[in-house]
Amino acid sequence: MKKILSIIVPCFNEEEALPYFYDEIKKVTNKMKYVNFEYIFVDDGSSDNTLNVLKEYSKKDKKIKYITFSRNFGKEAAMLAGLEYSKGDFVAIMDADLQDPPSLLPRMYDILINEEYDSVATRRVNRIGEPPIRSFFARKFYKLINKISKVEMVDGARDYRLMKRVVVDSILSVKEYNRYSKGLFGFVGFKTKWIEFENIKRVAGATKWSFWKLLIYAIEGITAYSTLPLAISAVIGVLLCFISFLAIIYIIIKTLIFGDPALGWPSLACIILFVSGIQLFCIGILGQYLAKTYLETKNRPIYICKETNIKKLKKY
Repeated sequence: MKKILSIIVPCFNEEEALPYFYDEIKKVTNKMKYVNFEYIFVDDGSSDNTLNVLKEYSKKDKKIKYITFSRNFGKEAAMLAGLEYSKGDFVAIMDADLQDPPSLLPRMYDILINEEYDSVATRRVNRIGEPPIRSFFARKFYKLINKISKVEMVDGARDYRLMKRVVVDSILSVKEYNRYSKGLFGFVGFKTKWIEFENIKRVAGATKWSFWKLLIYAIEGITAYSTLPLAISAVIGVLLCFISFLAIIYIIIKTLIFGDPALGWPSLACIILFVSGIQLFCIGILGQYLAKTYLETKNRPIYICKETNIKKLKKY
């Protein structure tokens, strides 16, 4: 009996890219006649004609399934929905803009069948075409997160990967609201083989990830998989208290010897502003963790499905 391979494609305003993606993925999957496919497109509250394009494709191709959200919940929610609705023995995640080359799929499948791996992941070996500032901060982020977190995250890693069902079920067993998939893949473990490829530009449309969105996403990753920032803020607080204590002793001695303690108010104002800034910074770090705890305890759904042409078989 043929295995089933589910391909999950998160979509947000991908009306222009979908025709290119559909043609390319069909070329690849038509050659893999030893596998049965299902395509799960997750419309993440698109404001363009993405949903109507998916509906038209589903009428022509019964293997095409779609899920549409009541609003934009983000790519993490879209990937989760695809995983929950998938029924394949193997599950792949890839973007609709063809930056994740479908041509790698046969090789990835062969590795899982013939080698002792549980998943095959992909990473870019360069960032050609990206703004230099984005590439610089991306590299620094991966160096930082791998130093402060126990979960390994590979520089240049894409969400594009092929997984066995056991890996998918393990990811779905993680119930947290604040999801960061690159960290989740590392957290659940399993034996993973990495495939490298050159960076590919979008086939159509514009990227949905601005510099600030990526910065916020990076902060999410740091606070989700490391508590070191809390420890750093505590150390800074203790250090500043020690410096303040020394400063008080210095001021007392200076006043007793030289008198005229009114001098030096500009430097005092600078010190107050500096210490206040450090305090606000540390409070901000604490606030990030507190906000995550707050969102977890509210127990809100990660996404709301507005419409779909498939039935979810399992309740995770």
